[in-house]
Amino acid sequence: MAYRITLLPGDGIGPEVTRATVAVLEATGLEWEWVEHPDLGASALEKFGSPLPESILDSIRETKVALKAPVTTPVGEGFKSVNVGLRQKLDLYVNVRPCKSLPGIPSPFKDVDLIIFRENTEGLYSGMETYDERHDIADSIARISRAGSERIIRFCFEYAQMHHRNPVTVVHKANILKLTSGMFLNIAREFSDKFPDVEFNDRIIDNMCMQLVIRPQEYNCIVTTNLFGDILSDLAAGLVGGLGVVAGANIGNDYAVFEAVHGSAPDIAGKNLANPTALIRSGEMMLRHLGENIVADAVASALEEIYTEGRHLTADLGGSTGTIEFANKLAERVANYVS
Repeated sequence: MAYRITLLPGDGIGPEVTRATVAVLEATGLEWEWVEHPDLGASALEKFGSPLPESILDSIRETKVALKAPVTTPVGEGFKSVNVGLRQKLDLYVNVRPCKSLPGIPSPFKDVDLIIFRENTEGLYSGMETYDERHDIADSIARISRAGSERIIRFCFEYAQMHHRNPVTVVHKANILKLTSGMFLNIAREFSDKFPDVEFNDRIIDNMCMQLVIRPQEYNCIVTTNLFGDILSDLAAGLVGGLGVVAGANIGNDYAVFEAVHGSAPDIAGKNLANPTALIRSGEMMLRHLGENIVADAVASALEEIYTEGRHLTADLGGSTGTIEFANKLAERVANYVS
């Protein structure tokens, strides 16, 4: 049986890292049916009048799973983020960002292996903003609900329990934001009583940032609200080499979108220079979501081999291997593992 996957190549370097990732996934020996939608963001706005056409949403609703490359989002003007639109329209309430060290990448830390679980639909990203022209005042509402908090916290605790990962750390600002962050913290404490075999602690957001750049190895599963999770996800990525090497997933009860979390890098688009590792690791996450854990382990092991040897790295890591060449070398290793 072929896995039917919605494929969103995005723009900038997106199509290149997508081709690279597809090559690696097809080397696993699994059967794939890619339902490709090449227009997303600016090109979709020009063709269809919307940066996120309903046809893409319908495709994901049908296939249940999507693999998505970067899409350029205008800063300070233009259309709303496609990522935010996908999360809200498909109720992808969990953003999962594993940050795990790879060998051979310059970093002050070794053996970092933590996961950020970020609430994806509420908080300051709810989109509830107003502007008072008379007084030149802008307001943004950070909405936190019990239902929204419970489901992200439950997801994190269940994941930690299933994968034997400790501790779970809830990150908040309950000392100042006593109602919103306070509720999120209290709900996490309630869940910690329901999962006595999972270690639990909490950290205030500013202290958490300091802790992660001093002793990141002490943390494992971190669950937090939308804005705090957005910031911590990029901070944690910096601990293991940057956004170019970390995976990402947006997951709901019915659908899942696996994505590279870095930008579209239009300055190097079409030059075969981009590092496809982030989307490849997202593809590995997708394999696990599909229940193909043995094949996912093959991708992870082959990627670690490539980085350990250091002979086939892309330009961002000091190598001279092109995007597609990197993918082909990795695909060969994956094929050997699963043969």
